[in-house]
Amino acid sequence: MVKRMISSSSTRCRIREAIPGIHLGLFHPGKLNSITDVPGVLVNTHSIIKPKTEKHHEVNTGVTAILPRSDCWKSACYAGIHRFNGAGEMTGSHMIAETGLLASPIIITNTFSVGAGHEGAIRHLLRNTRDANGLSQFFALPVIAETSDAFLNDISTLAVRPEHVIQSIDAANSDPVPEGCTGGGTGMTCHGFKAGTGSASRRIPIPNDFKPLQQNQDHWTLGALVQANYGAMEALRIGGVSVGLKLAKDRKEGGGLKGLPYPTEPFTAGSIIIILATDAPLGPLQLQRLAQRATVGLARVGGNGNNYSGDVFLAFSTATAIPPFRNARGEARPNLPQTLLDEDMNGLFEAAADAVEESIYNSLCMAETTIGPVGRRAEALDLDEVRKLVEPRLL
Repeated sequence: MVKRMISSSSTRCRIREAIPGIHLGLFHPGKLNSITDVPGVLVNTHSIIKPKTEKHHEVNTGVTAILPRSDCWKSACYAGIHRFNGAGEMTGSHMIAETGLLASPIIITNTFSVGAGHEGAIRHLLRNTRDANGLSQFFALPVIAETSDAFLNDISTLAVRPEHVIQSIDAANSDPVPEGCTGGGTGMTCHGFKAGTGSASRRIPIPNDFKPLQQNQDHWTLGALVQANYGAMEALRIGGVSVGLKLAKDRKEGGGLKGLPYPTEPFTAGSIIIILATDAPLGPLQLQRLAQRATVGLARVGGNGNNYSGDVFLAFSTATAIPPFRNARGEARPNLPQTLLDEDMNGLFEAAADAVEESIYNSLCMAETTIGPVGRRAEALDLDEVRKLVEPRLL
C-alpha cells in the first residue's frame, strides 16, 4: 500500500502557521511578509491548467511577472546578478552585468516558454513607446528566467503564449504574492514534493548615522520571491531538522508513488530562480553581493547547486530611478542618493538569507498535490508530519 504524504487537512498554510515558533531569523517580516512589501514592487501570477485531451497531456504551467516599479521600462533600477550554478537561463543578464541597470519587468516561466516571455514583454513595451511614425525608438532586453516543469506539465504544448505574459504584466499589483502552485511555479517541484512560488520579506533598521533622504523612515525592506524546482528529498531541512531523511524513508517503505519506483519521481536536480528586491540605496556591485547571499538561504533548506541545476539570482533596489537612455531622450541627470557603506550591509545580507529560506518553505507549504502526464504525481508536503518532526527540536 502506498503511503500518502499529504496533509490531513485540505487547507494549506505558510510555514509560520504550520510550525509556530520556528526560528526564521532576527528581523521581523513586513506587513504582508511578501516581496510586495517593498514599496513600488508589483507582482502577478498567471496559471495555465488544462486536463488531458486527445491532443495533449495534462498542462500545469504559467507565468509570474515582477515589476520593480510601474514604469520600469522608462525608469531603471540598479541591479546585480549571481549565478550559483548556471544550467539555466535568465535573458538580459549580460546587460545587467555590463550596466548595472534593470529596465524591464522580470518574467519567470518554464524552460520552453522563454521565447513567449520575451515576445510578450516586448509587445507590452511597444504598446506605449512607438513614435509618430509607428516606429520603436526604445531599446530593451527583457529579463526572462526559467525552470523546467516537464515532470508535471506537457511542456511540448508551449502553452504559455505572449498574450499571457502581457496579461500578467498588466495585472501586476501590490497584494501578497499567491504561493505554491501559482504562476510560473504551477508545475514545479522541490525536494521531491509539490512546490512552486514562494515569497517573504524582512524589515532592516536603518543605521543611526545614515539619514539623508530617509528622514521619515526608520527601516528598509527586503523581499524575496522564489520559483523553487530543485533538490532531492533526503536533502530537505526545515528549521535545521533533516526532515527529508525521515520522509524519504517512509516513501521508500511505501514503494514510491502510484507504482513508480523510488526515486524516479520527481526530478532531483532541477533549478531555482530567486529575485531579491529592496528599497535600501545600493549600487550595482552591492546588489551583486546581495544576490550572492541568496545562496545561504538556499543551502539551509538543502540546495547544493547540482550539476544540471539552474540556480540564478537577481537583486534590485528601488531607491533610485534612473532613465536608462538619458542622452537619447534628453532627461536631466537624476539626483542619486547616498549609497550604503559596505560595512553597513550585514543586516541586508542576513535578511536576504532569511527571506529566501522562508520563501522556499512557503512554496512547499502552500502547494497542493498535482497530477501530471502519464500518471506522474507530486504530493503536497505533509505539514502534520513535518510539524511532529520539527517542533521537538525547536529552542
